[in-house]
Amino acid sequence: MPQHATPRPAPAPEAGPAQRQRSHLVLIPSYNPGMRLHGTLQAARAAWAPVWVVVDGSTDGSDRWLQAEAEGAGPALRVLTLPSNQGKGAAVLHGIEAAAAEGFTHVLVMDADGQHPAQLIGEFMAISQREPDAMVLGRPVFDASAPRERVYWRRMSNFWADVETLWAGIGDSLYGFRVYPIAPLRAVMRETRWMRRFDFDPEAAVRLCWRGVRPINVAAPVRYYARGEGGVSHFRYLRDNLLLTGMHLRLLAGCVVRLPALLWRRLRPAGKAAPRHPR
Repeated sequence: MPQHATPRPAPAPEAGPAQRQRSHLVLIPSYNPGMRLHGTLQAARAAWAPVWVVVDGSTDGSDRWLQAEAEGAGPALRVLTLPSNQGKGAAVLHGIEAAAAEGFTHVLVMDADGQHPAQLIGEFMAISQREPDAMVLGRPVFDASAPRERVYWRRMSNFWADVETLWAGIGDSLYGFRVYPIAPLRAVMRETRWMRRFDFDPEAAVRLCWRGVRPINVAAPVRYYARGEGGVSHFRYLRDNLLLTGMHLRLLAGCVVRLPALLWRRLRPAGKAAPRHPR
């Protein structure tokens, strides 16, 4: 059953740098992020090490100053660069492939534009370290900066994600501040050609639920910055909502195929072994 961490539990004592570098890292996919990336990177590095940034074909010059900063940071900061813009999901996949090759087991993914609460990185990591088989999902707490249209569409996406997982407990399907176990995330991304762009966050949560990865929801604030505050948005209402609609139609079809196994998992008596997870 899903767990809901509200109010949030007191974080466990933080692990030392050596342990953190062997298991958990912060991963920031970045595409033309604007001025907010400086603050995001500074806050993330103050909260955790190591931090990796995947530059997803940016054309704003951010790759140059990131590389210069990484040269003086040692293993605490690493910058990976894709030659062209491939989408958030593709950038995350590139990052977790490299992370897995170096022995990391978990990544906390956060956006580059300052919307996500870097001050909660330590808490999310501590929960993940206590529950390594789970995914730790941020559940957004909105303020007045949140566009009404975005809030409405995410409610629709959340409803369909609940249907597709038989209400397995995905608190918010679109909020991208999350800790993922790398092995199952890499597996579900290798199994499909989707999940490479804006559809990454909801589809990753649904497919991981299908594999039996338990969601733990933790309340976290989200801040939308106006253009005058340095905010940059690559969201396009028509394009991305059409992408989400097609994604949910595809996932609904997948849910029907997996329905017997999903029903068994939801209805089986406590302590009874589940059948092999539906992929």
